[in-house]
Amino acid sequence: MAFAGARIIIDGVVQGVGFRYWTFNTARKLNILGYVANLPDGSVEAVAEGERGLIEEFIKAVKIGPTYSDVTNLSVEWYNQPRNYKEFTIKL
Repeated sequence: MAFAGARIIIDGVVQGVGFRYWTFNTARKLNILGYVANLPDGSVEAVAEGERGLIEEFIKAVKIGPTYSDVTNLSVEWYNQPRNYKEFTIKL
């Protein structure tokens, strides 16, 4: 398994539309660890760790998002040092 970590910032209509819960379910299906959180500026942050191919699949899914979201921009910062998450969580 090739480890990968990514910090993803998602902009657009991504708060108040179930985006965190949808991202949580998507990450769990892909066996990804990390978290998702709303940011004060209206964007959403997701930190994802796991196998690189699964992280890439996760990023593709997040670019689309759930039904009522509208992702207008997405930025990804890759990293190689595990932060040792035990599960994927929603930060409130």
